[in-house]
Formats: sequence, C-alpha cells, structure tokens
Amino acid sequence: MALVRWVGRGIGLDVHRDFCVVAICEDGKVRSGGRVPSTPEGLRLLAESLLGSDRVALEVTASCWEVARTLEPFVERVVVVSPEDTGIASARAKTDKLDARALASLCWKGELEAVWMPDERCQILRRRLARREQLMRARTRAKNEISAVLQRRLIERPPFADLFGVTGRRWLAEVKLPVEERESVDAGLRQIVFLDGEIKAVEKLIAQQALSWPEIRRLMTVPGVNLICAATFIAAVGRADRFFTSRKLVAYLGLDPKVRQSGETPARSGRISKRGSASARWALVEAAWSVVKQPGPLRAFYERVRARPIRPPKIVLPAP
Repeated sequence: MALVRWVGRGIGLDVHRDFCVVAICEDGKVRSGGRVPSTPEGLRLLAESLLGSDRVALEVTASCWEVARTLEPFVERVVVVSPEDTGIASARAKTDKLDARALASLCWKGELEAVWMPDERCQILRRRLARREQLMRARTRAKNEISAVLQRRLIERPPFADLFGVTGRRWLAEVKLPVEERESVDAGLRQIVFLDGEIKAVEKLIAQQALSWPEIRRLMTVPGVNLICAATFIAAVGRADRFFTSRKLVAYLGLDPKVRQSGETPARSGRISKRGSASARWALVEAAWSVVKQPGPLRAFYERVRARPIRPPKIVLPAP
C-alpha cells in the first residue's frame, strides 16, 4: 500500500510517564506545541484542542494504546509506530522536542506505517500471559536461591529429580543448615507455595478466556501445542488472516533470516531477525521441542537439518 502525504495537520507526540511533548506539522512547517500531562484529564484537553482532520503519530510505549484510545474519537487517525521504523533512535541529536517534531513531520508526509493495534480481547489475554510470565520468573528466582544455599553448604544433590515436589520439600525440611540459611530456605519455600497459587489462578483465567476463542481451540489440535502456547501465539498475532502471505507472518514473528548482500557477492542468510514477539517465538519453539521428540515427518526434518555441519539444536528448531 502506497504511503501518501496527508493534506491536514500531522501531530507528533513523544510520550513519557508524566508528560507528552507535542509538535505540529502544517503545510510542511513544524512547530512545537509544548507539553501536556500524561493523565486522562491532560490527554482529554489535548484531544479537544485537535481538529477532526488531524492525524496523530506516537511511538510504541507502555501507555501508547491508552493514549491512542483517548485521542482516536477526536482526530482522523492515530498512528502508533515502531521506534525501529522512524529512524529517531539513530539520530545524531535526540531530545524530546526533536523526537516529537520528527514524528509530526513524518506523519504529515505520510511516511509512517502503523503497527497493528490489538483489540480489547487481545489486550486482556496479553496482560494475563505477561502476569503469568512474571510469576513464573519470580518462582524460578526463589528456587534458584534455595539451590544456591545447598551449593554454598556443599550439600549433595538429592536422589530424586524434583527438588520442589512433595518428596523434595520434605527432604529440604530435614536438611541440617545454619540458622540464617534455614531462614532463607523456609522463606523461599513459602514464596514458592504462594506463587504456585497465583500461577494456578491466572492460568485458570487464561483457560476460561482461551477456550472460548475458536482460533485457540483449533491451534490446540496441532501436535505439541498446549493451551499456553496457543494462547501466547494468538495474543501476539491476533487474526492470522490479516497477513497476506505466510512469509509476512514469519517476518512479523521475527523468524525470517537476516540477508546480507553487497556488490557481486551472492546473498547470504544469517540468523533469524528476532524483530517480532519474543513470547510467540518461545511458544513456537516449545511446541517444536515437543513435536521433534515424537516419530513423524517433522522429527525426520529436524534430524536432516541437524545433521548439517555445526547445527546445534537451538539453531535447528526455528528452521523454515
């Protein structure tokens, strides 16, 4: 789709936690518009000062979607763009005011292409999955702290696989440790019990939402794809039919290889770009690990690629 110059005004917003820096481009001339508070009241006042023919551009940030939702009813369009697509990050001079002016100018010229804006259902699923990931990381930290205590005190590994299962916790309770180390282990175990409950609660919410989603249920019929993998993929992608080809979907997920070519030398493919959703790539890799452990054509493909020179498993799994 061709990008065309906008005949109205281009408004650039450099969004921060406490304020937004505003710039306005009209008839090719850019001027600064000052600051507004990054609050519902401040954004509402900004929205009411804009024209219905304006287009607003801002980069992806933690609060960009809420800012976009506030401004959308008052303007022609709100364009949320990836920082990698604006060139602002690599500019020689970079200030809030210059960033806003650059966004306003690019918006007026029609040189910005919006990233996909997830709907409310996707946003809710993303937040729940992100909360689950944070809880899982916190639980892993608590487990690592307990393992570090055992290592510091030269305590041999227990004769079972799961240190934090029922048998493992009973064994940990009986291990002789100095007072301060025992306090650390007991505190870690209490954290793990609490986090287990929180993870179970958020996974229940994810399951309730995901199982009412036909696309997720369909994905779960694919070997190796469980509920969390399917929900993570759909939360990142949304509607798969918005991609015209499978190659575009692969590129969106950052699974496309980088290509380098100069002069008369042939093009060379390198590692994957990793420009898309890291959580979606994780979900796909987890599903791939599950599939390649079972007999079938995908396992055979995996073995063929792995047989090539210098092909460790982590390189083979994302192979197209």
